[in-house]
Amino acid sequence: MNEENNSYISADSQSSLESIRVGIIGGAGYTGGEMIRLLINHPTVSVSFIHSTSHAGNPVSKIHADLLGETGLVFTDRLQIDIDVLFLCVGHGDAIKFLSANKIPDTIKVIDLSQDFRLTANSRIDNRVFVYGLPELNKEAIKTAQNIANPGCFATAIQLGLLPLAKAGVLGDVYTTGITGSTGAGQGLGATSHFSWRANNIQAYKSLQHQHINEIQQSLTQLQGNDGMCVNFVPWRGDFTRGIYISSIIDCGLPLAEIKQLYKTYYSEQPFTLVSDSMIDLKQVVNTNKCLLFIEKQGNKIVVHSAIDNLLKGACGQAVQNMNLIFGFDEKSGLKLKANFF
Repeated sequence: MNEENNSYISADSQSSLESIRVGIIGGAGYTGGEMIRLLINHPTVSVSFIHSTSHAGNPVSKIHADLLGETGLVFTDRLQIDIDVLFLCVGHGDAIKFLSANKIPDTIKVIDLSQDFRLTANSRIDNRVFVYGLPELNKEAIKTAQNIANPGCFATAIQLGLLPLAKAGVLGDVYTTGITGSTGAGQGLGATSHFSWRANNIQAYKSLQHQHINEIQQSLTQLQGNDGMCVNFVPWRGDFTRGIYISSIIDCGLPLAEIKQLYKTYYSEQPFTLVSDSMIDLKQVVNTNKCLLFIEKQGNKIVVHSAIDNLLKGACGQAVQNMNLIFGFDEKSGLKLKANFF
């Protein structure tokens, strides 16, 4: 990015007074494409530019073919500073590099989808301080934030299954398994991402050492305090494109009815996190910003199942939800999406 430090131009101001102007860095990948799809259909957003060094000059629809006829936007390798909010749809480690190399005015809000600023110890760069952007945990802080560290996909699904127990102070050690679609690994080709390996196959990876464990522990400690609880997480690669399904096992002596009420009370004012009275499945959430939860109990153990779309509630949808909160829009604006149920 260093060669672009001085490549700033003024945005072509086409937005109405009611709209905010947004820019996207890293528009060619899976999260970039999903962000574009959401924002061009958002009622109070005007997309000023979509940045990509590798595709500069190409129509967005050439890379994201499903947007043919939906937008005439063209990728650019130049930055515009006449915007209200900047989305960083870049890889882990690249957000901090970008902000270090490109001095973005403090008046521009930044929503970062990488993991660079999620932990409190790493939440500052220069004058920017990032708030952890899980609305079900930090909604009031998000409303007044200048910068958002968007949570990880696995972290979102796991935390939403555990936060009510942590709030009640009854969360002990957690044993979690979760399976994710191939888009969670990004667009780059790898030994475990090409079709002939992924099709009709699953595999565990990063057992007990996934990078999202730290942010999960941070959030649970925020609610319950540091009492030695531990999240033991084994993730799985699935042979489907998108979605995350989590099952977490916890010792809990409370009656099931009381546990369910804890969850329904905690999420009563959260429009996207819903407690189901029957078993959930992945198709219910794919292509939506929802997280669905189902709780069951055998003996002294409960199992909390949670499901999200990794590209929406696990990434871009949650980023737009955070943007809505920051600018005082309806929290659900631009996110009333139908699941791909069939």
